[in-house]
Amino acid sequence: MEPLNIVIAGAGMGGLTAAAALQQAGHRVHLYERAAELAPVGAAISIWPNGVRVLDALGLGNAIEQAGGHMQSMSYSDHQGRLLTRFDLQPLYNHARRRAFPIARARLQNILLEAVGVHNVTLGVACVDYEESETHVQVVLSTGETVTADLLIAANGTHSLLRDTIAGEPVPRRYCGYVNWNGRIKAAPDLAPADEWVQYVGEHKRVSLMPMGNDELYFFFDVPLPAGTPNVREHYRAELEQHFAHWPEPVQRLLQRLDPTAVARVEIHDTARVPHLVSTRVALLGDAAHAMTPNIGQGGCQAMEDAWVLARCIERERTPAAALAAYESARADRVASLVTKARKRAAIIHGEMPDETREWYEQLAESDGSDILTGLIKTDEGSPL
Repeated sequence: MEPLNIVIAGAGMGGLTAAAALQQAGHRVHLYERAAELAPVGAAISIWPNGVRVLDALGLGNAIEQAGGHMQSMSYSDHQGRLLTRFDLQPLYNHARRRAFPIARARLQNILLEAVGVHNVTLGVACVDYEESETHVQVVLSTGETVTADLLIAANGTHSLLRDTIAGEPVPRRYCGYVNWNGRIKAAPDLAPADEWVQYVGEHKRVSLMPMGNDELYFFFDVPLPAGTPNVREHYRAELEQHFAHWPEPVQRLLQRLDPTAVARVEIHDTARVPHLVSTRVALLGDAAHAMTPNIGQGGCQAMEDAWVLARCIERERTPAAALAAYESARADRVASLVTKARKRAAIIHGEMPDETREWYEQLAESDGSDILTGLIKTDEGSPL
C-alpha cells in the first residue's frame, strides 16, 4: 500500500506507539491530544515481555531496558505479614525471550515522544467527530477546524468520544468495585527487596511495591469502595491508614513516607466488549477499544500489540478498508478475552466473590508459583510477535 496520511486521536501510550509503528512503515502521521500538556495518568506501568517485544521491533527496547526496573521475583504475603509464596520470574522470561520492565509512565512517554517527534503532536486539540467516505475521512477538531486523512486512529483513552460512533451503539464504562491509590517512592530495603514485586493481600484489599528503575518503587493500594466515594487529597493518608491499620510494618512505613500530593487516586473501570473496533476508515486502539482493569498488567501491553498489528495489516493489505478489517479480525477476540480475564481477577482479589477470594488466599499459601507463571506464559503466548 502507498504511504498513507494518518491522524491519531490521543498521544498517550497507545497513540504514540501506533505513531512510531506507522512511521516506521513509511506513513505520515499526526497526533492530536486533548490535554494542553502530556501528563500520563498513573505513576508507572509494568511492560511485560509481549509489550517489550513490540518496543524491540520499533528499536526502543534498549531505552526501555535502561530506564526500567529489574524485577526478578514475585511474592505474596497476607495482611498479617505471613509469606504465602515467593518465586522467580526467570521461567517466564526464558519462555517469552524477554524480561518485564516496570517503568515510570512519564519516562516511557518521553521515549515514545522522542521516537515520534514532538513536531508531529498538537496539544490542546481533540478529535471530536469525523465523517468518512470510501476515499478519505474528514476529522473534526475541537477548534472547529477539519483535517482530511486516509485513516483516523482513535487512541484517545477510556473516555473516547469516538468509540460509540465507531461501535454504532453506546459502549458503557463499568465500575469494577474498587479504588486504586498509586505513586512512586524512593526504594529502601525496609520497604521491599530491590528486585522483587512484593504484594500484600487480605480483607479483600491489596498493597503492591514494584521496582521501577531510578532507585524508585512503584506502589499502589487497592480498596473495595462504592463508586463516587469522596475524593479529598488532604485525606489520602488518613484514609489509607484507616483501611490498612495493623497491616505489616513495610506497609506502615510506606504509609508514613508517601507524599499525598504526588499520589493518584483512580476509580477502576473497564468497558464492555465493543461490537466493532473499526469502520471503513477509522479504527479504535488501546483503552478506547478495550479498557481493562490493571489486575493482569496488560492494558498498556495490549495497546502496544494493537499498534504493531495495525501497522502490519496496513503493510500487508491492498486497501485501507481491508487493512482495518484484518486488524479487527486479529485483535477482537484476544483483547475481549483479556478484558474478561482482568475483570474476573479483580473480582476475586477484591472480594466480589468472597468464596473465590478465600480460595485464592488458600491457593497462594500452597503455591510454588508455577500456577501463576503458567497464567503469565499463557497470556504471553497470545502475542502477535
